[in-house]
Amino acid sequence: MIVQAFISSRLDYCNSLMYGVADGLMQQLQAVQNAAARLITGARRRDHITPVLRQLHWFPVRQRVNFKLAVLVFKALHGLAPCYLLDDCQLVTDAGRRRLRSSDATTCVLQRTSTRFGDLAFGVSEPSVWNSLPTELRQSHSLGQFRRALKTHLF
Repeated sequence: MIVQAFISSRLDYCNSLMYGVADGLMQQLQAVQNAAARLITGARRRDHITPVLRQLHWFPVRQRVNFKLAVLVFKALHGLAPCYLLDDCQLVTDAGRRRLRSSDATTCVLQRTSTRFGDLAFGVSEPSVWNSLPTELRQSHSLGQFRRALKTHLF
């Protein structure tokens, strides 16, 4: 409970801002999570950490970021998110463009940027994470159903 309160909550705090962070910084955060998992399970330093994380049902840090972004997009598309996020989440069918066969796949409009820094913005990163999910997952009807299916997909 202490690890959950102090470490996991800090890893999850504003982790959607960590999308696209350099691998070196992400590895440092992953090392903190790995140390917490070893502390809880009593695993040795030389033991592989992936089975330990699976046993605890913890995502690696990069997948936690993608999970959080996907849930935010789902909430925004279904009117459960704050209104300032609704402007960045726009479906292809709502964009006023011509009708395509892919319109039924609930894909988001991808904004074009000219810099790598621009690719990290929420309005650009969220459609790329959302569009990378399977179609049947994107067409979930409730938040609980979507979260369960997303966890299964990411595990």
